[in-house]
Amino acid sequence: MSSTTTAADDAPDTGVPSDSGWPHTTDSRFSEPSSFGSTAAAAMAGGTPRIGWRRQALLLAAVVACLTVFLLARVMANNPHVAADWRVTHDGGLELVYTNLPGLKEQVGHELASIETAPGSALAFDALALTHSARWLADDALRERLINTRLTVARAVESGHIVLVFRDGHRVDVIPRPRGYAGLGAMFWLLSAFAMVLFLVGWIVPLVQPQLRNLLYALMALSQAGQLLLAAIGSVPGLTLPSALVLREHSLLTMLDLATGAAILHATALHPYRSRWRVLPVLLSWGATLGFGIYAVLGQQPHHWWTAQSLLIGDGLLCIVFLAWPVGPQPHPFAVVMRRFASVTVGALVLLTLAVALVPHMPPDVQPLAAVGPVIWSVFFASVILMVPFISRSQNVMREFAMLAGVSTVATSVDLLFVAVFSFSQFASLTLSLFLALGAYAAVRQWLVNQMMGARTLTTERMFDHLYRIAREVEAKPERAADRMADLLRHVFEPLETTRTGGQGRQSRVVANGAVLLVPAPNLTQGPMLDGQIALRFAERGKRLFTPEDARLADRIVEQLMRALAHDRAVERGRSEERVRIAQDLHDDIGARLLTLMYKAQNKEMEDYVRHTLQDLKTLTRGLAASTHSLALAAAEWKTDITARLEAVRCELEWSASFDEDLTLTIIQWSSLTRIMRELISNIIAHSKATQVLIEMRLHEGLFTVTISDDGVGRTPAKWSHGLGLGGIRKRVKLMGGSVSWREREPKGIVCLVSVPNLDGVGAGAAKG
Repeated sequence: MSSTTTAADDAPDTGVPSDSGWPHTTDSRFSEPSSFGSTAAAAMAGGTPRIGWRRQALLLAAVVACLTVFLLARVMANNPHVAADWRVTHDGGLELVYTNLPGLKEQVGHELASIETAPGSALAFDALALTHSARWLADDALRERLINTRLTVARAVESGHIVLVFRDGHRVDVIPRPRGYAGLGAMFWLLSAFAMVLFLVGWIVPLVQPQLRNLLYALMALSQAGQLLLAAIGSVPGLTLPSALVLREHSLLTMLDLATGAAILHATALHPYRSRWRVLPVLLSWGATLGFGIYAVLGQQPHHWWTAQSLLIGDGLLCIVFLAWPVGPQPHPFAVVMRRFASVTVGALVLLTLAVALVPHMPPDVQPLAAVGPVIWSVFFASVILMVPFISRSQNVMREFAMLAGVSTVATSVDLLFVAVFSFSQFASLTLSLFLALGAYAAVRQWLVNQMMGARTLTTERMFDHLYRIAREVEAKPERAADRMADLLRHVFEPLETTRTGGQGRQSRVVANGAVLLVPAPNLTQGPMLDGQIALRFAERGKRLFTPEDARLADRIVEQLMRALAHDRAVERGRSEERVRIAQDLHDDIGARLLTLMYKAQNKEMEDYVRHTLQDLKTLTRGLAASTHSLALAAAEWKTDITARLEAVRCELEWSASFDEDLTLTIIQWSSLTRIMRELISNIIAHSKATQVLIEMRLHEGLFTVTISDDGVGRTPAKWSHGLGLGGIRKRVKLMGGSVSWREREPKGIVCLVSVPNLDGVGAGAAKG
């Protein structure tokens, strides 16, 4: 039960896109999917010329729905009733709470004992008799007594005279009056509006694409719309329903439920999997439904309620079996989603059945509250039916349907205003309200569309923000480029499942009639070469199917990601070339001057100082000229540099290094670590007066640590003032995502610990910083 086919779904597959704009695709593992109107409805929303007659038919259906609700409201408003509010007592009786009838006001707070429908005939009337629907009573004898009681009271109310007998012996003659529109209650209008929406959806589906699957959905929707209308009638406050509904109301509700269950089972047997063995359960379900209807017309059969509930639960369990029995190596995504819907729905029905069966064992004052459960179930079941068509290919139909629902709401409200305030006739109020609602729709439609597009723009901004973040991660870890691209597609489309597959294809495409989107996966580190495909199943967590627009969006995402990476590579090449130029200039100019200065030195100390400066310059220029550095080679350069500097101040170096792998450092990482080491050694030389320095460097499972200990005079590091030197060290370590700390060494000296976790992934963060 999904909207996955095109307007030309039954046409032969010629490999050419159909005239509805959707390519016709098939999957040999699955039966052809049902449309339930969504795809073609999207084409209808786009203004395809050939469905103009369908719009006219839909408008006619909308008028019929509005007329039905309005006429039903008129009948209920004119139906006589006793204007009184009742409360259930602890023993299951009815206590008068409020009334505006003069003869009854004195009995407020008293409990009703019986109702006299004719001279000398007293009919016991308690809280259970006030329950409007006999559909959810498990006991046959109790149901029969309730129907007879309500029918007798309904006829007496419609006759125009009843006598209310209270437990204190007082008798009050009451003449029922029409309740009017204000007496229908808010629940009546809510349930009627919901029924009208479901009725319209049930018409949209077969109008857009007449076929068996869609006709079955129409039967489900129309049956549940009828259920909601009957529930709306039952929600109207009063002692009883109109007598015309009392006798057959429960049988009608039961038949509508059974017809819905059989139609769902039949539709599930057709989609998404189809096989011959499913025909027999479908025939048995329809046969049982028809047989139940015949028995209901001829007379009450024993265990009427249990039979109906067993048929409904059996249909639900068979639906789960059909959806859980895949045809092919992999389950269809639509079947996975609908199996979850079916499991929740059947579970709720089973729980409700058990609760209703236990009603006779509940306290009398609680039993009337159990009637709320079936109303909630009816709304829930109808909501599930209403949601099914919108697991679809396009969001356009949701937008148009939402605006159509708004027009219907406006039309309903205005019509009620005209009827209640100006006392217009039914036809005049309906005609005028439709004109006003359509005029408001034409005036604000473009504004609503622009508002929706604006929300989409924000989503696009967030998407591109995520795209460039993925590009940074790919730059930092090229070996995980394919995984990062799959993460980006999951962020944009939110599929139920994402897998890597083989195959070739230069463009994204929708297969399995919208269930799967195949996106070519280019090798992001080696240019446009393909590295298989990424298969996404069922977009937005199963809320809709994929569309050609999604395929084009996926291509644009891949294209933008490739451009972002190409831009980053070009920027990095520019940076590298600029570093090489700067290094060359430093080497040629400053290096030559330092070399001349070294040979002109006045004494040995000055010559050694200039020589060490020249060596530092060579190390710096060599580092700038290289785009990457081996960690082992960088450590060797650091050791050579530190040894020379410490020997100049007659300080001994003990060096220890252990790496579980030889990482490749970026220029940012190398530069930061080089400056950190240089500044730490400078502080030891300048302030500590140390004679020995111990450096331990470790890399284990990505955690890089450097421990530098000295035997100098430094103490109480917590009281040190952090100037440019120590502040620069902290800043560089923080940009790499690490930490630095100092502590006292016993018996003397200071220990500095630099820790950088995930050294292989800090390049992007350091570069950004």
